[in-house]
Amino acid sequence: IRCDLQCEVNNVNHHTDLNGTDRLIVRRGQAFTLTLHLQSGQFELGVSTFSLVVETGPCANEASKTKAEFVLSESPVENSWSVVASHHDEYSLSLSISSPPNACIGRYSLSFKQNRSIPLEDFILLFNPWFWYIWCQNLSEYVLAQDGLIFRGTHKSTIPAAWNFGQFEPGILDACLRLLDENPKFLNNADRDCSKRCSPVYITRVVSAMVNCNDDKGVLTGRWDNNYKDGVSPMSWNGSVEILQDWDTMSCKPVKYGQCWVFAAVGCTGNFLMNFHCWVESWMTRPDLKSGFDGWQASDPTPQERSEGAYCCGPVPVRAIKEGELTVKYDAPFVFAEVNADEVCFIKRKDGTQEKMHFTAKVGEKISTKGVGSDKREDITHLYKYPEGSDEERKVFEKANHQNKLLKEDTEEGLNIKIKVSQEMKMGSDFDVFAVITNNTPMAKLCRLMFCARAACYNSVMGIECGSKDLLNVQLQPNEEKQIPLRVIYSKYCHAITDQNLIKLAALLIDYGTKDAILAMRDIYLENPPIKIKILGEPKANRKMAAEISLINPLSESLDDCTFCMEGANLTQGKIIREKISPVAPGQEAKVKVYFCPTKAGLRKLVVDFNSNRLRDVKGYRNVIIA
Repeated sequence: IRCDLQCEVNNVNHHTDLNGTDRLIVRRGQAFTLTLHLQSGQFELGVSTFSLVVETGPCANEASKTKAEFVLSESPVENSWSVVASHHDEYSLSLSISSPPNACIGRYSLSFKQNRSIPLEDFILLFNPWFWYIWCQNLSEYVLAQDGLIFRGTHKSTIPAAWNFGQFEPGILDACLRLLDENPKFLNNADRDCSKRCSPVYITRVVSAMVNCNDDKGVLTGRWDNNYKDGVSPMSWNGSVEILQDWDTMSCKPVKYGQCWVFAAVGCTGNFLMNFHCWVESWMTRPDLKSGFDGWQASDPTPQERSEGAYCCGPVPVRAIKEGELTVKYDAPFVFAEVNADEVCFIKRKDGTQEKMHFTAKVGEKISTKGVGSDKREDITHLYKYPEGSDEERKVFEKANHQNKLLKEDTEEGLNIKIKVSQEMKMGSDFDVFAVITNNTPMAKLCRLMFCARAACYNSVMGIECGSKDLLNVQLQPNEEKQIPLRVIYSKYCHAITDQNLIKLAALLIDYGTKDAILAMRDIYLENPPIKIKILGEPKANRKMAAEISLINPLSESLDDCTFCMEGANLTQGKIIREKISPVAPGQEAKVKVYFCPTKAGLRKLVVDFNSNRLRDVKGYRNVIIA
């Protein structure tokens, strides 16, 4: 017997042809066709019979639903493996095979059984979001888009960076399937693990745990101390392809290094406060929960806390987070805290006494995702939480037994302080920031103001001071407002600032009369120079093309060790193009011309990263329409 899996037709029908058409990749719950080429007289419709056998995993058996044997039938059998003859002649037989919509996903073997078992071919079975037809209008974005945007910075300055997911690049699907087979649950009990691969909830938890390497042979090693000499800075990655390829080819040795956006994108510590955090959403039904919790589920592959013994988080329904349903599986209290926590600061006086201050509106602001069909930021904060101070928010916190926010009432009575910044703060420039202090009382006040700027990481670890001011005698008349400037200059922050371009401002106002202390804090992001990408000629599939990439050095010093890195799904053949250039003087242009050959037509993203000794991890991208 010879078997033709009709890979091209089936893969197109099952929306898997972007993975190639050299092997069969189909989705569960949807029929696929194949043709058996037989010997004369081997099969006669209505007289002969046979069965097919499908198996997945090393311990396939019918009890675990990892093996199924099914005979030729006249019509498909609902919610079960079945086979129907669609056409036959003396030497060939065309079959339509249906899988149940809850079949286990993974690699399968297919056998023909008639008196004896004859191995045919292997195929891969995937989840099928098209089975739920209501989502079809957005599936080209949610499933088939090979690139996207990750938003970083601060809630006051949200910076998009393009990311090449590259899920259809060569070797990536195999790396993902290997990831499932390297997870500790499979290694401890392969039969039990494979039997649970019918559940997207289970797969999500496995992926969440395996993207980090804290307690398994996971993909990425996390690091947050700015020491990346023996690996790659998390800021330097532009996509998932090289990370997964490196992990796969290095016998599952963790890739160095990742931080939250890298963990989340590839999955596409103790508790610490982050300027931004990235996680993953997946759409699925939740038959393991009570009704009302189907839909978008949050999961977080950044290793922060253990869940059922492993460093993973979720999936948890987004609706459960908004409604304060903290008993819902999985890890609802942790995700609720990620978007609702208060920041608490303690001010310690010389006499040893402490004053506690709450900041209730700093965590969970501007929860963002890329808009469907565009590169615009879509704010989805309203899907995770009710408006700050609303009656609905109060009820949610009462339900969640979280009283901290309810004890804090915002007021501007007495002394008040806040921090204002300039409109544009660019890397390499000097700029002013301002402490705005107000006396909302009928009495004059004599105060001390301490105002400083320090380099910071996105997880709020503080670096070197890069500007400060200590005014011992600030006089404020009744109802008076004063604006105190602090000059932040490049010559001071250039050696202190990290790859993330973040500076934390803090202003502390002390009332000499009452001994009250008031604190204001703000994080600012210094904007990198824009990368310009010029497409040369008309982009066409399977024809060599070029792009000119440049940026202006905005610093007052020369840039050495300059490198441009470029990649893009279906643009650079799953590889990163690296171009080194000579030093760039202040105010001069760094420029390269790169050549690549697109492999498929459609809208693509060319993602670019620039690095040097002084200007690091500058991001840019250009949408390219390939004819």
